[in-house]
Amino acid sequence: MLLPRRTKYRRQFRGKRRGMSNSGNSVAFGEWGLAAQTTAWIDSRQIESARRAITGSLKRGGKVWIRIFPDKPVTKKPAETRMGKGKGAPEYWVAVVKPGRIMYEMEGVPEEVARQAMRLAAQKLPVRTKFVQRLEKGPSHES
Repeated sequence: MLLPRRTKYRRQFRGKRRGMSNSGNSVAFGEWGLAAQTTAWIDSRQIESARRAITGSLKRGGKVWIRIFPDKPVTKKPAETRMGKGKGAPEYWVAVVKPGRIMYEMEGVPEEVARQAMRLAAQKLPVRTKFVQRLEKGPSHES
């Protein structure tokens, strides 16, 4: 599962989840992408589960990029604990996903295969998604 090697602080505020995604909202590496249409916290197990669904349906063909990373700790206090005594310990890690964010990308497979793989991945995620295509053909890192 994905989690940061080290962080500056152990605990974080929950934050606001409104607005659109400012970065990572266009297909940059592959040919096809899976874009979020709603807001959610996606935990590292869900990211891995969707990745397995994609790679399993590609049958060793194509290349896959994961464009989200769980870098936000979610804390939880033990069961049947009284209020107070500080914030709980980090329990798991989540990626904050906003509408427009490209979560997965792939290339090297036909559109129908990519569409089917992304559909299987979308069933593992807690957000509504959309299958998107790269706008211009050719590498984007070329100047």
